[in-house]
This record gives sequence, structure tokens and C-alpha cells, in this order.
Amino acid sequence: MQTTGIARRDVLERRRDTQERLDGERDIWVSTAHPDHGPHQVPLWFWWDGRAVWMCTGETSVTARNVRKESRVRLALPDTFDVVLLQGQAECFADRDVQEDAADAFAGKFRWDPRTEKGPFLYIRVVPRTVLAWRGEPELRGRVIMRDGAWR
Repeated sequence: MQTTGIARRDVLERRRDTQERLDGERDIWVSTAHPDHGPHQVPLWFWWDGRAVWMCTGETSVTARNVRKESRVRLALPDTFDVVLLQGQAECFADRDVQEDAADAFAGKFRWDPRTEKGPFLYIRVVPRTVLAWRGEPELRGRVIMRDGAWR
């Protein structure tokens, strides 16, 4: 783990940096689990609405099947040095039932609208209950920047 030259950020700076990354990143790793088949992890495009992460996947995908059986998920931004992990409960919305403003924002970000595709899609919304963020070993202490849904 790289530690040389890392300036330790305070909680407010970590929170700001995390929110900027949630606003700007394209991909997020989604970890789900099925009670009988175990863990599953896949990267998905996502849109952050300022409070929740919105993703979309095929209605019959492993991710969709898993979150319907076990709604607890873990999400991770794709950087192993500037780590951001989110945990929360997944809420599922069929493409015909999703909130129009959320689906429009998702489509606007990616210039792709799952509602216009042939196969059915499932929108997954996760409001984080816990967020951890750290850069290298100097920031491991104090890495929890959201607990029980409240930013620290």
C-alpha cells in the first residue's frame, strides 16, 4: 500500500471528494448475494441523484435476481487507492414503473435509455446507509464518513 506523500484528509474533505466522485464517475461495482448461490459482483453504469445511486440491468440478470431475494448490497467505485464503499438496501423498479425523472436523468447521463430497448430492464436504487472512504493507510482510521444514513 502506498503511503509516501499522502496528506490525510479530514472527514469534511473526504465527504466532499466522495460526493464529487459520485457525481462524476460512470461505473460502480455492485456486489449482491443469493441465499443459495452465494456472492456475485458486476460493474454497472450509475447515476447519483444526490441521495441515492441508480443503476440499471436486465430484468433477468443475476444481479436483478439476487437483489429481489436479498436487498442488501455493497457498491464500490473502481479505484483501489482512492477507495469509496457504500452499503445499503436495493429497491427495484421495472422499466415501465420507474420514476420518470430518475430514468430521464440516467438516460441523459449515458445517452442510452433502457426504456426504449427490446428486453425488459430493472432499475435499482440504493440509498446508502454506510459510506467508507480512504486513500492509503494514513486514512484507514476515520474512514466511515456515513453511518446509519447520516453524513459525518
